[in-house]
Amino acid sequence: MISFSPIDIIVILLFFAVLLSVGFYSSRKTKSSSEDYLLSGRNLSLFLFVLTTVSTWYGGIIGVGEFTYRYGLLSWFTQGLPYYFFAFLFAIFFAKKIRSASLFTIPDKIEIEHGKTAGIISSIIVFILVIPAPYLLMTANLLVLSFDIDFIPALIISLFLSISYLIKGGFRSNVYADAFQFFVMFGGFIIIFVVSLINFGGLEFITSNIPETHLSVTGGASPGFIIVWFLIAMWTFADPGFHQRSFAAKSGSIAVKGILISIGFWLVFDFLTTATGLYAKALLPDLDQPIWAFPLLAEKVLAPGLKGVFYAALFATILSTLNSFFFLSATTISRDLVYKIKREKNELNLKKYTVLGLFISGILSSLIAYFIPSVIEIWYTIGSLFIPGIIMPVISAYYPQIQVSKKIIVFEMIMAVIGSTIWFFLRTEIVANIYFINEIEPMIVGLVLSMIIHAIGLIIKKN
Repeated sequence: MISFSPIDIIVILLFFAVLLSVGFYSSRKTKSSSEDYLLSGRNLSLFLFVLTTVSTWYGGIIGVGEFTYRYGLLSWFTQGLPYYFFAFLFAIFFAKKIRSASLFTIPDKIEIEHGKTAGIISSIIVFILVIPAPYLLMTANLLVLSFDIDFIPALIISLFLSISYLIKGGFRSNVYADAFQFFVMFGGFIIIFVVSLINFGGLEFITSNIPETHLSVTGGASPGFIIVWFLIAMWTFADPGFHQRSFAAKSGSIAVKGILISIGFWLVFDFLTTATGLYAKALLPDLDQPIWAFPLLAEKVLAPGLKGVFYAALFATILSTLNSFFFLSATTISRDLVYKIKREKNELNLKKYTVLGLFISGILSSLIAYFIPSVIEIWYTIGSLFIPGIIMPVISAYYPQIQVSKKIIVFEMIMAVIGSTIWFFLRTEIVANIYFINEIEPMIVGLVLSMIIHAIGLIIKKN
């Protein structure tokens, strides 16, 4: 297992100390106004936009290591390529429109275009989708693995590392903490890649020591499996993080350029993580638990000190997503639920409600992480059931020509979630042995149902 030298421990603790220092120091400039606390005064520069957008994208880094170890280049083909494609479309067709709307959240826009009922439903869906339980679970598990502590103390430490500075600093602290973690995550993966390259060789070493299917972008997977992952990547259109950062950008052009530049950095980081995963497969071919491919590779190839830097990179990659999702979920509670349900007129109270939202989200995420100790299960269940209910309402909110009536959009959102939920239980509980049902993912059912209802709504509108 993992053994740290004193210098490794010092490096990791130093990372935690700098992270908290950056978060708390940047909070000094945060004001109580809603625009400043929730969106850093809508003054996000291109530099900070890119750093926070890139770092927030990789919270599932441990899962990336497992996926690459198991399937090779298929990991990039399903977890990288489709997201570049949809992020590009988001930048071209949505980023500038979102910034010009000058709102706060996705439900804000849906309420304006589709009505209050749709706005409330979308608030619930968005809150569920941004619950940071998977990333809290990963951070806690990595702390357990690193320092041999119990799970509950690890959960408490994880909460403190991701929430404490958000209470005062809001989105500004979120952004500056992410910016610091951007450099740590890139630095750590560059180190392990370069060390592996120098010590073991490059492409020739990898190709001669891993299965041939690992070098195929399809990895022997079925077309249906690949199509599902491309459909899941459509979530990009309704990603609250993308919308939040676009709302916070100085201008629409910065939002567009920021996402396009981010795609380039994602390409670089995906190269580093994919190469690292392939080295893990080549050097550790028979792991019982592939989910620990990255940590165990670091144990094998990195010297003391460098291993500490790499572990700091793993923590940075997860925590940069964890703090962002905590703030997104808290914003959803404050702005889209409490503020609107109470019909609050004083926007200064949004900060108070958001702090309350941080505590609610922290407690709820901790309970989920404790009782459902599987990242993949949490991701799969939440994504499959709720993503179909939000994609078409978001897209049509920014393109009036494909809008349908308010009643139909509400019906569409509800039926998409119900449809995917029914199919989920059909597959897992009732008729899981029937091949046809078992092969079709719940998310596909929900998306198809959403699109059919939306198409019917367009026909009615035209007539």
